[in-house]
Amino acid sequence: MQRVVARIGERYGFLDLPDPEEDVVPGVAWGRFEHPLTAAFWVSQAWMAGEPEPADFRLGRTLAEELAACLLGGHGAPAEVGLAAYGRIRNALAQRGDGLLPAEVAEQLLTEPLDVDGRRVLYRFAKQRARHLAEALDGLRRIDADALADVALREALRTLPGIGPKTASWIVRNRRGSDAVAILDVHIMRACRVMGVFPDDADPGRGYVELERRFLAFCEAAQARASVMDATMWATMRGISPRLYNRIVDPPHRFADKRRVTTGGERECRAAAADGTRARHSQAAPQRGTRACGSGAGRSTALKPA
Repeated sequence: MQRVVARIGERYGFLDLPDPEEDVVPGVAWGRFEHPLTAAFWVSQAWMAGEPEPADFRLGRTLAEELAACLLGGHGAPAEVGLAAYGRIRNALAQRGDGLLPAEVAEQLLTEPLDVDGRRVLYRFAKQRARHLAEALDGLRRIDADALADVALREALRTLPGIGPKTASWIVRNRRGSDAVAILDVHIMRACRVMGVFPDDADPGRGYVELERRFLAFCEAAQARASVMDATMWATMRGISPRLYNRIVDPPHRFADKRRVTTGGERECRAAAADGTRARHSQAAPQRGTRACGSGAGRSTALKPA
């Protein structure tokens, strides 16, 4: 057994996890919680994130606003740019009051430069997104969301223009705090490949439902809420620079980088060995998908919970 001790709010909490060598799901070892990107690391980070209220995930006040936020924030748009575009669209929706927005109005709003942290940024594919947004908002009126369970609502949203399984899942998770769907974006895919929950060649474009099933099965086995795990992975992975990421994962999962990357943990391991502390060097077999030295306090302190 391994025990996680953390201060959460005004109190200290304790989380007991299985031994690192045990599997959380077949073929995926728990690993050590202080080793970044192991299963135990993610479960402990999600636990430290706390228990959110369903409304904590929401970006919009209505389902129409949530649809606009997720449609504009997906498809490779950086989160900050998507939120800036959504803020402009939400104001226009509020002024109209009917949940609709003509394509030409949306295009004009999205074409004008956005203010993102004091920088003027152009929103990509403004014309296409404006058309999809207008058509999706119109189609949303024909979906009786209150009569549908989470997965059924996700499938209904997928029939709308510009909305695929990831965006539809994002809308449902945000609106309902749902644990029945998964938002398999690039950050979640990368984290799950490193853990071994997904195979290295996993492609959500060809097998979203099966990958979602694997992710939800992992969360269930780990006794972690899928919505919280998803949000924790997203917030953590997007905050890791490519250079740091390449230092803590095995070669098959690394970003391509022409610069020389120092072996992760080499200096730390040498220092620990000099102090007589048991250390694991780069020649030793690492945890699945991770590089870390020994059993001391890990470098996970650089990776803060969401």
